[in-house]
Amino acid sequence: MGDPAASRNVDEADEFGELARSAGATVVGSLGARIDKPNPKFFVGTGKAEELKAQRAALDADLILVNHALSPVQERNLERYAECRVVDRTGLILDIFAQRARSHEGKLQVELAQLKHMSTRLVRGWTHLERQRGGAIGLRGPGETQLELDRRLLAARMKQLEQRLEKVEIQRNTAKRARQRNSVPTAALVGYTNAGKSTLFNTITGAGVYAADQLFATLDPTLRRIDGLACGPVLLADTVGFIRDLPHDLVAAFKSTLSETREADILLHVVDAADPERDRCIEEVQRVLEEIGAQDVPQIFVYNKIDLLATADDGEDQGASDPVRTSQQKQTAPRLDRLDGGRTARAWVSAVTGAGIDLLRDALTTALQHDRVHGWLALPDHAGRLRARLIAAGFVRAERPAECGWEVRIDAPRALIEPLFGLPDGEGEWLRAQIASGIDDDTAPPAHGEDPRRKAGGELWLPH
Repeated sequence: MGDPAASRNVDEADEFGELARSAGATVVGSLGARIDKPNPKFFVGTGKAEELKAQRAALDADLILVNHALSPVQERNLERYAECRVVDRTGLILDIFAQRARSHEGKLQVELAQLKHMSTRLVRGWTHLERQRGGAIGLRGPGETQLELDRRLLAARMKQLEQRLEKVEIQRNTAKRARQRNSVPTAALVGYTNAGKSTLFNTITGAGVYAADQLFATLDPTLRRIDGLACGPVLLADTVGFIRDLPHDLVAAFKSTLSETREADILLHVVDAADPERDRCIEEVQRVLEEIGAQDVPQIFVYNKIDLLATADDGEDQGASDPVRTSQQKQTAPRLDRLDGGRTARAWVSAVTGAGIDLLRDALTTALQHDRVHGWLALPDHAGRLRARLIAAGFVRAERPAECGWEVRIDAPRALIEPLFGLPDGEGEWLRAQIASGIDDDTAPPAHGEDPRRKAGGELWLPH
């Protein structure tokens, strides 16, 4: 029992403590405060600020971490009053990302986010400097302040970083187009940080990606190929984890990396099944997915760490007040929960023990087969533009000429085929109708001696 709001605040405080330890800090004390209306000077009230100053001095702490985003003024005022460095939640997360970035692209992205965050806080170091004097004719007035000079240098550096990231994004898009030409579907792992994404990635692919029981253990995206699925090879992408109040500058800086999530054929949304706050974590991940434009990508919810559910059930009766959660804790065997006419909605697995991984692979196969268009299509001779677009996009797996056009075997994600429905002169609408009617991958195209365009009744021929 207990107050749900109080329990949530305790969980958020524990998460923030874990963030601090992930950054390399040693937590020597904490101080909570209920804030109905933030104080524009300190964020907290003056009484709480005095208590903070006294506790900082008693513990001899050299850093104050605040579990909230502070304005530059609030951060500066707290530093002066407590006589100690102050870092807000945004600055802390940026510091962790800076430590974990390994790839060239990741380092550029983190530096850009840090500079954007720093650009509003430059005033703290240069208030004691005088203006630079102009010395030449026509420049007798006050020159730039050191603050203005630093802002100009920061702006130049940010522009340089953005240009470098544009080049990296071009390279990423080139590789992405090559994957599309090969018609290899992509699945991306997403989820709250420390939900076990990297461990699951290693279990499924056999890769050796770094995995640890800490927040943001993985930062740079990694792609590996999965073979042996009935739907053919699949590329699996391990992406950065999400967290509550993820800095907007960080999301913007990582837009090219997060594009692996936005442009995936399907998302494996990894959830820590043993986390009592898992529903809130799911909501936070869905909010970030919406922010980056990935809310419409199909998802399979992967409830990981079912091996810990048995531990929680054998210990204190944590779920006594929640019969649904108690039932879920007792059902620790791997399983699939199917919804929407048989399509998989939830998979219960353990990445550590490997339980349920085969079920997850089957679920991935089912979902990708449903969301792909594959089969033989008979194109009339006046559909040359449509044929060219299909070939340029890499959707054509086989082709042979026909008496009145072409016979092509297409294989592509449905989401990539649908934009072609807008082609002019009726070609897009024709393609939409053929896809909607269903095409069979096992049906061979008509022989060369037959008219591939006509059935009885004069309709355009399409295998089904």
